[in-house]
Amino acid sequence: MNILLNKIFSRSQNLNYINLGFKNIRKETEIEKIFNAISSYSENSEIRYVGGCIRKIINKEKVDDIDLAVNLNPIEVCKALKKKDIRFYKSGIEHGTITALINNNKFEITSLRKDVDTDGRHAKVEFSDNWKEDASRRDFTINSIYADIEGNLFDPFEGKKDLENGEINFIGDAETRIKEDYIRVLRYVRFFINYSKHKHNSKIIKIIRKNLNGFSNISPERLLDEFQKLLISKSFSKILKDEDCLEIINLIFPQLKNISLFGSLNNFAKKNFVNVDFIFLLSLMIIDGTDNVNYFIYKFNLSKKDQKRLLFLNSFFLLKITTKTFSEINLNKILYFSGREALMDVINFKIFKSKKADNKLIEMIKIFKNKEIPIMPLKAVTLMLKYNIPEGKELGSKLKMIEELWVNNNFQISEKEVQKIINN
Repeated sequence: MNILLNKIFSRSQNLNYINLGFKNIRKETEIEKIFNAISSYSENSEIRYVGGCIRKIINKEKVDDIDLAVNLNPIEVCKALKKKDIRFYKSGIEHGTITALINNNKFEITSLRKDVDTDGRHAKVEFSDNWKEDASRRDFTINSIYADIEGNLFDPFEGKKDLENGEINFIGDAETRIKEDYIRVLRYVRFFINYSKHKHNSKIIKIIRKNLNGFSNISPERLLDEFQKLLISKSFSKILKDEDCLEIINLIFPQLKNISLFGSLNNFAKKNFVNVDFIFLLSLMIIDGTDNVNYFIYKFNLSKKDQKRLLFLNSFFLLKITTKTFSEINLNKILYFSGREALMDVINFKIFKSKKADNKLIEMIKIFKNKEIPIMPLKAVTLMLKYNIPEGKELGSKLKMIEELWVNNNFQISEKEVQKIINN
């Protein structure tokens, strides 16, 4: 009966562009298979779009992920998907989330929930079949909008109206919401700079400042994940003009010492901002000629791969930069010794940090984008067989001398030069 009443009374018929947005999802993905799998599971089972994809359709943004809510528990969701031969994995089953896979598309399906207990980091939940109850536990009104496959909305907290009016409102009491999960402060910043058309509510800012100490208990992985969403959002540069948001970010991430750089990017950097990844953008903010990079790596427990990238860039730009540093010959050496990613990081870092983009460096990006990494023409086995050098220190020494000469000769070496090293 509740489901029937929701369908009759609680959904609003949307404008054509909203319906078209959902129609495009059906056209571009096989989302209907998910909806059919759930709706056919039982007489009362129902699934709806929720959160970001609806927000983006209403705001005429590109939809890049699809989240769904369902009034079944996770075990029932798995049964429903399995029955229709839809692949899935239990990405966060303890929190009620199953990820379905169809072709190259992922669909996160989360069971309706209600909070039983929260500690500012994690929530203990119980699964529910009540859509209003699930909406009540969400953070902001603009994230508590649901839609059926046709795009008809179930919007108990008038999130659509808030989104259109540029209002960022917590659901219920703001301090209660924040204390349930302190990461919501970062989400507030992200939604405010992307969607707000008004000044901050001074009471909200006061509550946020009062609760910033709660971030000491948030895992570094969650902090960086939420900051990444903020950094790559379309309006990130607006944060530099918003004193309150900037203060919040600086207090949470004091290591981002060069964040102001994003307010004065050159034209090349602005154009290519979306083409560089999160770790590179982090490097621009934390490399400052001190031990800031080491502290950041320690605090945020980055992967070995990401650590290596940041430390290489940090070491490179601690060296004295000369006219030869960015010559093609020297860049070729970086390509050989450190790989293409490190090379592109070095070039892009120099360009992004400059007030005006250097056309010669831009040309270097084109040159090295697909350039093959040089391969050492002589191997140890060649020296052993051709020059009768036994395995051991002498072999290693000769090979190293040959490689050094080959590299310094712009990756060229003659037989005569090899012979000279062998005979010495």
